[in-house]
Amino acid sequence: QVQLVESGGGLVQAGGSLRLSCAASGFAFSTYAMSWYRQAPEKERELVAAVASAGSGTNYADSVKGRFTISRDNAKNMVYLQMNSLKPEDTAVYYCNALVENHYSDYPLYEWGQGTQVTVSS
Repeated sequence: QVQLVESGGGLVQAGGSLRLSCAASGFAFSTYAMSWYRQAPEKERELVAAVASAGSGTNYADSVKGRFTISRDNAKNMVYLQMNSLKPEDTAVYYCNALVENHYSDYPLYEWGQGTQVTVSS
């Protein structure tokens, strides 16, 4: 049974930082590219960042390049998103998921977890 459990969200002022964590289980974690998506109110879910299965390659949405860093720990089945210089437009529920094919894909593999809320105040 696949489980994706996100944590680390919260309320932060603009310019602040947060580190999100995702604990994955129930699948061969180290063989899949992993990703973070987000969904703001009344908007479609969008891909924010992805990392290759071995952690050697990354891919970011233009809106977060230079501010967010995705990483993973295959020994712990964990994926992280370090978010710096946060903006109010980063406010959303953040989700992790495995990706079909590779870290340039935008095709999530599994059902979504509960996500973690990030709220950035101005």
